[in-house]
Amino acid sequence: MVRLKTMMNVLVIAQYFPPDMGGGATRAYNVAKGLSSNGCRVTVIAAFPHYPTGDIPRDYRWKPFKREFLEDFEVIRTLIPPLESRGFTRRVILFLSFMVSSLFALPLVGDIDVIFASNPNVLSLFPALVYGIFKRSPVVLNVDDLWPEVLYELHMIERNSLILRFASLIAKFAYKNAKLITPISPGYVNVICGKYGISDKKIHVVKAGVDLNKFKSFNYHDCGKGSFKVLYSGAFGMAYDFNQILLVAKKLEKVNGIEFILQGGGELARYLKARVKRLGLKNIKIIDRIVSRDEVARLLSEADALILPLRDFGTPYLGLSSKLYEYQAVGKPVICCAEGQPAEYIKETESGIVVRPGDCEALAKAVLYLRENRNIAEKLGASGRQYIENNLSIEKIGLRMREVLELAQVVRRAL
Repeated sequence: MVRLKTMMNVLVIAQYFPPDMGGGATRAYNVAKGLSSNGCRVTVIAAFPHYPTGDIPRDYRWKPFKREFLEDFEVIRTLIPPLESRGFTRRVILFLSFMVSSLFALPLVGDIDVIFASNPNVLSLFPALVYGIFKRSPVVLNVDDLWPEVLYELHMIERNSLILRFASLIAKFAYKNAKLITPISPGYVNVICGKYGISDKKIHVVKAGVDLNKFKSFNYHDCGKGSFKVLYSGAFGMAYDFNQILLVAKKLEKVNGIEFILQGGGELARYLKARVKRLGLKNIKIIDRIVSRDEVARLLSEADALILPLRDFGTPYLGLSSKLYEYQAVGKPVICCAEGQPAEYIKETESGIVVRPGDCEALAKAVLYLRENRNIAEKLGASGRQYIENNLSIEKIGLRMREVLELAQVVRRAL
């Protein structure tokens, strides 16, 4: 593809951005950094740090916005209420607040060639369209999760409710008005095209990348002497079934040296602590705090195996968690409790063991197998790391995204 210009000015709109937790924040950061490393001048409009606890740092309180620089790009953070991201109503309030406050930065943003609406879901398109009108720039819509489909999968709204119908109309409007769409998983394409009638020519799958300068591979045997640590790191949210981990910990509590670590924060934190206490588990450690990306990378590198405990909603998962890529990047085997795209990805990359979500017997066997076969665990980890290096580094994902953004400019000029 022929580059339109050496320097491209890109505006990224992302309610969730580090230090916020979750895949959406991680992917927005990776895109911003990846584009920056590929010759783009990037400006990010994000909400004040708030996800998932709603605890906004003191430096941001009582301000309409705050400008700061993060590595090679500028971040303009805008007002959002201090609400925990819990339940449908609070989430809607947070979404609507950012849709409005993100426009506060309009006078601060210079020339823009293209706008990347990163998150939240399809709602980020609406402030992006406003910026697109004022800056005369095309909008590319990212799809982290299928929305509103994810809402009824999480049982937040009823399948046949008026809310769901209205949300579906919003999604259709967003898909039709974006110049191009970048879902993070190939599993989303059929839904976007089939349900909403979008041409597949508008869709370009761009997976999440990994910052390999942060997430590094360490010698496996240095981490595994005398113990075997199985770690989950991320949000304590409704998409994950932590009970399967707790029940397996109970099953394996008499096996010396096995420890399960759950690090993160979110709406299930109190429940998890109470459940661990109720079961009397001594081989579970809960780190209930949000840590930096560097600290996350350190925790992952110190574990012996990493787990993705997705909840069983009765249908295969269509999405791909960016957590998997970070797990692979540190060169550790992955225990993937899922069906659908995550399971297929782990099998294709030969980087871990797949078990059915909720199958505690199979999960216990997987933990014991990796503990007793360190050489196989090391090979699985190395395979995952190699795949990330070859395909999903931030630089390679940034180049792929730049090509899509350039194509959006071509499409706009052709209309």
